Amino acid sequence: MPTSPQQLVILDRDGVINQDSDAYIKSLEEWLPYPSAISAIGKLSQAGFTVAVATNQSGIARGYYDESVLSAMHARLNQLVEAAGGHIAHIAYCPHGPEDDCQCRKPLPGLLHDIQRELDLQSLAGSWMVGDSLRDLQAGKACGCRPVLVKTGKGEKTLAKAIGLEGARIHADLAEFVDWLLVNHSPLQK
Repeated sequence: MPTSPQQLVILDRDGVINQDSDAYIKSLEEWLPYPSAISAIGKLSQAGFTVAVATNQSGIARGYYDESVLSAMHARLNQLVEAAGGHIAHIAYCPHGPEDDCQCRKPLPGLLHDIQRELDLQSLAGSWMVGDSLRDLQAGKACGCRPVLVKTGKGEKTLAKAIGLEGARIHADLAEFVDWLLVNHSPLQK
């Protein structure tokens, strides 16, 4: 568990850790991780960071897949990360659709509050929120997280709109961000 929010990196899933699809990731076979992202999570863990995931999964509400399929994807994610020497402390997901009026669907901060509770942190201020869409960064900013946009997934489209990106770090992918973070903010250096 992180001793401070500065040691926490929260990741969006689709488009950051694995390939995204406008047709949704509906099966384990369609869940295609970026190898560089898996190794980057391993590096984060080994450097003393805590990693959590916050992911909208409206495909469940839409009937494209169920929670057992999502569970299989997350089991595979955990298996790959563990094999890379890393650990994901918590995966928070929103199974609702846009019309469900929930409090967890990003850009609302409910998923991040779930992570905060699960990791027993007083605040998320100063932690990192890495995403490929504006809604990821908005959820992070609502909790005082430092926003990071990666260009993978929907990141290039988000960057092209250039709306709401004030104060965000921009990186080609998760691996590039992690390399920067480990040089500039490693908790083990302190």
